[in-house]
Amino acid sequence: MSGLITNWWSGIAAWAAGTTITWTDLVIAAIIIAGSALFAVLFSRLLSRLMLRVAHFSAGDLDDRVISAARGPMTGFIILIGVYVAATVPLTLSGPVQDVINKAAAVLAVLIGAFLITGIAGAVLRWLEEYLESSDPENAGNWALPLARRGVLIVVVAMSALVSLDILGINISPLIAGLGLGGLAVALALQPTLGNLFAGTYVITEGVVSAGDYIEMENSIAGYVVDVNWRSTRLRTWTNNLVVIPNSRFAETIITNYSKPDEHVNVFLTCRVAYESDLQKVESVSMEVMQEVERDHPGAVKDYGVYFGYDAFGESNVDFWLFMQAADRLASFEVRSELIKQMHARLADENITINYPVRSLHFPDGWTPQDGQPLAPPVARRQTPVARTRSPMSADVPGGGVDGPDV
Repeated sequence: MSGLITNWWSGIAAWAAGTTITWTDLVIAAIIIAGSALFAVLFSRLLSRLMLRVAHFSAGDLDDRVISAARGPMTGFIILIGVYVAATVPLTLSGPVQDVINKAAAVLAVLIGAFLITGIAGAVLRWLEEYLESSDPENAGNWALPLARRGVLIVVVAMSALVSLDILGINISPLIAGLGLGGLAVALALQPTLGNLFAGTYVITEGVVSAGDYIEMENSIAGYVVDVNWRSTRLRTWTNNLVVIPNSRFAETIITNYSKPDEHVNVFLTCRVAYESDLQKVESVSMEVMQEVERDHPGAVKDYGVYFGYDAFGESNVDFWLFMQAADRLASFEVRSELIKQMHARLADENITINYPVRSLHFPDGWTPQDGQPLAPPVARRQTPVARTRSPMSADVPGGGVDGPDV
């Protein structure tokens, strides 16, 4: 270690002995560096605070976050510019040394720019995430925006690394070609995963479903949404089973969301009574039953109202419908069940008949099931004998013989 330091110091001394830099040049360079550092401190302490105060007059705090994220990298830019000017303007450097300083300054500028971009992008995405959570609490813990922040960080770091290698004189064309082929291979291999990722992003940003919603898909899969992540959407069914649906299929199917635009669910019940019934009485009984369910059942919406109407003349009944509203999907089953029970009881109490299909059986004349006598056996058909005739064919002829072939 001591030998490495000795060699390094010897190299510096040899370089200093071969240069024409005077103490005046070094003093000027030091003054420039000190001035840039002072200006950086003033910018960081005074100008940025002034800009933050101005930003407070605007609605929201997005501009405050952007200024706070940009303050550190901008301060680094100011110091870098001061050091570069101090090293190139007052000092007379040889060509190789000047080239090294130019490359080092360019690489540092690229790295500081990468920090600036990632800082501003992260501040904007974090602000957007908090805004979406405050406006829609059901989407709290959204995975899409944190994933976007990581994606921006990876892309910016990769691009800055490639640009830095190019500045240092390293040929990056084979690396870019290799990364392109590798990226294509990875994209083909991860095609289903990427499809689920973009479909999940679409599902989340559209706001079609959220955790806790009761949905039903076109293939009759129904349940409560448990989670929507980057790969799949999970449902909990009525049988308390977990159904995992890939987002690529979930985004292409037809979905009925019973929790949106609000959780209230309409309850539509059809019924029918015999043609002999008093239709005015049927209507009054039905309205009384619905009003009682609306008043007493906790799952019924009180201020929505109840509605009744006759629908059609059926084959053996007059069809009508009952209409009211339940608080949510689960309450709709309870309200429907209570309506059916009370309607059946009230119609029975009022001697109002609900006809059901009747099948008529027809028996032969003179016999009924009450007789208990079996039916007469069927008359057997008499077979007519077939006459046989002699054939003039010889016995040698196939089918011939004494009696000849059967006719």
